[in-house]
Amino acid sequence: MSTEDITATVREHYGRAALQVATGARSGCCGGSCGVSTDDPITSNLYTEAETATLPADAVLASLGCGNPTALAELNEGEVVLDLGSGGGIDVLLSAQRVGPTGKAYGLDMTPEMLALARENQQKAGVENVEFLTGEIEAIPLPDNSVDVIISNCVVNLSGDKRKVIGEAFRVLKPGGRFAVSDVVVRGEVPAQVRQNMELWVGCVAGALTEQEFHGHLRQAGFEQIGIEPTRIYEFQDAKAFLTGTGLDTEVLAHEVGGRVMGAFIRARKPARAA
Repeated sequence: MSTEDITATVREHYGRAALQVATGARSGCCGGSCGVSTDDPITSNLYTEAETATLPADAVLASLGCGNPTALAELNEGEVVLDLGSGGGIDVLLSAQRVGPTGKAYGLDMTPEMLALARENQQKAGVENVEFLTGEIEAIPLPDNSVDVIISNCVVNLSGDKRKVIGEAFRVLKPGGRFAVSDVVVRGEVPAQVRQNMELWVGCVAGALTEQEFHGHLRQAGFEQIGIEPTRIYEFQDAKAFLTGTGLDTEVLAHEVGGRVMGAFIRARKPARAA
């Protein structure tokens, strides 16, 4: 599929997920049907009760990430944070608490339904140092050198042009700024049937970069101090769960995929001075 087809499919899928939250249900990121899910191996059990207790219920239900970048990222009072693919706003709202009233948290999303949900959650939470922006992560609508920290939660893998996403992240970060995202990454080879399955693309698996590819894209963009730390490895039973409903041979492929797909925290820094 073309980059445009991928973008349209991802926008449609996550628009449906946002509308599903309105019914009080959580839509799982992974799996063939991407339907209602409470035990999705990718998106479940990522936030503590202390974190979710401070947020509107819909922000928690709309959380479709693979990690908790706000728990792992270094965020300081007064900083500007940008969340790429902010969805229902959970990581933006948590970041806003961390940077305080003198800081600011931006959320960027291309899906109208998710943006509407996020802005509603912001209003419910009564948080003022937040702004949700409409746009694609391949073309960030912010000036050069304007952001201290970029976070993202299982979204880079959804892009059809990951080099452009990482290049844009480098552009908007201030000198010395930090890239701190959670994403799905792959270690080793993944069968072609998995890579070519659109259900698994919107499910955060088929479009995932290998560790080497992610590292290479970051280095090519100009980042330094690059680190990729696995946070959750999806074994055989997890692989069966996210392969179910794809039309593929779940049992066979789960043996080939299990242990090779993982949630990871990816860190990098923009040099303090231009090379």
